[in-house]
Amino acid sequence: MPRFAANLTMLFNEQPFLDRFHAAAQAGFRGVEYLFPYDWEASELAGKLEQHGLEQVLFNLPPGDWEGGERGIACLPDRIEEFREGVFEALEYAKALGCQRINCLAGLQPATMPDQVAFETLVENLRFAADILAAEDIMLTVEAINSRIDMPGFFLDTSRAAMAAIEEAGRDNLRLQFDIYHMQVMEGDLCRSLSELCPHIGHIQFADNPGRHEPGTGEIRFDHVFAHIDSLDYDGWVSAEYRPLTDTKSSLGWFHPTR
Repeated sequence: MPRFAANLTMLFNEQPFLDRFHAAAQAGFRGVEYLFPYDWEASELAGKLEQHGLEQVLFNLPPGDWEGGERGIACLPDRIEEFREGVFEALEYAKALGCQRINCLAGLQPATMPDQVAFETLVENLRFAADILAAEDIMLTVEAINSRIDMPGFFLDTSRAAMAAIEEAGRDNLRLQFDIYHMQVMEGDLCRSLSELCPHIGHIQFADNPGRHEPGTGEIRFDHVFAHIDSLDYDGWVSAEYRPLTDTKSSLGWFHPTR
């Protein structure tokens, strides 16, 4: 089976955030991710990782005003300086947490912004972030998120769009974050896509569709998808980023931890 990690933003919500590290370890996970670390001291998070024998596998660059509805700022030309400041902030957290991957959220494209302006801004920002992170041997990923249900207006909403930005940026430590749920919504044909994109994939996330719940609640044949990932030349993490239909413990029937 793949190396599974738990997204602590979505899983183990039955308890306060800092208690979720223990819950994930008790359930058998050895890797964790979450959307953002910035509300906590890096030393506090690092202590939780060490205490419970967990690896921090991923978090996102600062997204702008998340509570206000922003979903990243990397495609916004008037936010370049803010984006760059966020890269340095994320780097300090990554070094403290021993995290080798940071994800970039492209953001919502304003209706009046031409596609080319958004694309060129994103590529410039990806190059900058990738170069800064490369000095610390850290991978930068960029993610396509569905624009049909979860994030209308998100600039990168297909794997093709994300790969176009990756190829134009041309950095060796820049990879695709492939989210099985989002790509099922936008594209389907998951196993073919995983096979074709595998050389470019730096991280995988998953949830079932519809509903973004755990495997077995929707249309995706996860037994087949997980077996297919195992057959590929992919040695990264596969992170559970779903909303449990009831509670987290009841949602883990798909998970068979390896120690």
